[in-house]
Amino acid sequence: MRVLLADDHNLVCDALKSYIERLEPSAEVLTADSLGAAMEIADTGTALDLVILDLTMPGMNGLQGLARMREKVGQVPVVLMSGGATQEEVRGALDIGAKGFLPKTLTGPALVSAIKLILAGERFVPFEAFEAQVEEPDGPGPEGMTPLTQRECEVLGYLEKGWSNKEIARALDLQEVTIKLHIRGICRKLGAKNRTQAALRAQRFFRVRQVF
Repeated sequence: MRVLLADDHNLVCDALKSYIERLEPSAEVLTADSLGAAMEIADTGTALDLVILDLTMPGMNGLQGLARMREKVGQVPVVLMSGGATQEEVRGALDIGAKGFLPKTLTGPALVSAIKLILAGERFVPFEAFEAQVEEPDGPGPEGMTPLTQRECEVLGYLEKGWSNKEIARALDLQEVTIKLHIRGICRKLGAKNRTQAALRAQRFFRVRQVF
């Protein structure tokens, strides 16, 4: 896969490039330090599989830069990256057509997993960034937990309602086997042994609310 990574912080850009290429040997990462430089790469006709844009780099002008890049690359997924975007900015990015939001706090493996999900057609939004607010728990919370994807958040919401895999699959227009895979991911990230425990832990640590 070929990724265009645009960020004006050289250390961050180099670290992310290294993470991606080390954990995904088939990846080729092209870098740019401004929206203008990223647009020039896109203008060359280089085949791209994914574009990652830092929200605050030169030329972005807020979400306008994201909109310009979306128009430039057509069907190529574009993702917003930031160290501190607000929920309004994340919502706006998704409304414009971004395929997800990548916090700079993601670990290398989590970043590569998020990229793979996006390339598979999913939309990635970290659980704590948009889908939930952390409550004060009775015991240790999920600090350091790998963020849930947008789809996992949706499935988790149905688990809390006690829906069966078949009912969730019908509601989300997915195969039942896909729901099982999402539940497995949810259980792993929440440290739960089964779907029931995952729902209980979610109720304990988070207030989950549907936003789409």
